[in-house]
Amino acid sequence: MSLNSKVILVTGAAQGIGRGIALRLAQEGADLALVDLKLDKLENVKKEVEALGRRATAFAADVSNRSNIYEAIDHAEKTLGGFDVMVNNAGIAEVNPLADVEPEEVEKIFRINVNGVLWGIQAAAKKFQARKQKGKIISASSIAGHDGFAMLGIYSATKFAVRALTQAAAKEYASSGITVNAYCPGIVGTDMWVEIDERFSQLTGAPKGETYKKYVEGIALGRPQTPEDVAALVAFLASDDADYITGQAILTDGGMVYR
Repeated sequence: MSLNSKVILVTGAAQGIGRGIALRLAQEGADLALVDLKLDKLENVKKEVEALGRRATAFAADVSNRSNIYEAIDHAEKTLGGFDVMVNNAGIAEVNPLADVEPEEVEKIFRINVNGVLWGIQAAAKKFQARKQKGKIISASSIAGHDGFAMLGIYSATKFAVRALTQAAAKEYASSGITVNAYCPGIVGTDMWVEIDERFSQLTGAPKGETYKKYVEGIALGRPQTPEDVAALVAFLASDDADYITGQAILTDGGMVYR
């Protein structure tokens, strides 16, 4: 598997899964356009990519802002001389019983997790078509995009929506040689899960760390997931080896949800 000299844009690349994806793609030979709102952390990832011998550029953008995504892709093409793969990784979590969810919470998470993916799909496909080339679009769903989880109902809804967008886009863009897929992580040991665990603690009274521990104990392979585990799947989907895969939302969870 090689991504030699492919130009790949990764959103949410400043930390966690996004950083892990960026570094794995660089190890496979890709040049990276790194997008996030946290520009200071993004610059650190840029340096890490460059230390691996690959080119990188950092671009501050809000994925919920449609024009920001178009600008980020234009920047990637201009700065790195091409555009081959879009990774819509950016997202947030929301932990709350459905009975307590407020309108502003719904609006915020859908704006980032759903609209952000939609704008990424739309902008990337338009760029691929304008360049008269095939391309790959890879988006972040979740195990919560296959099963709805208690206290994570709104988050689950956004990740189910990503699966729907993935399937629809795969059908709409296949004739242009564009594949569209999603990756579905499980319990990844990142800052997001620290926040989820703390929120569960507030809501249920469980000691901090207990919710995370409970979920990890349900993983068949017996350990929490790492960003590198997720990145391995994304690297495969970005490669030519995945040219005949489209419209899929692939679980990478160590054995939690089975489809």
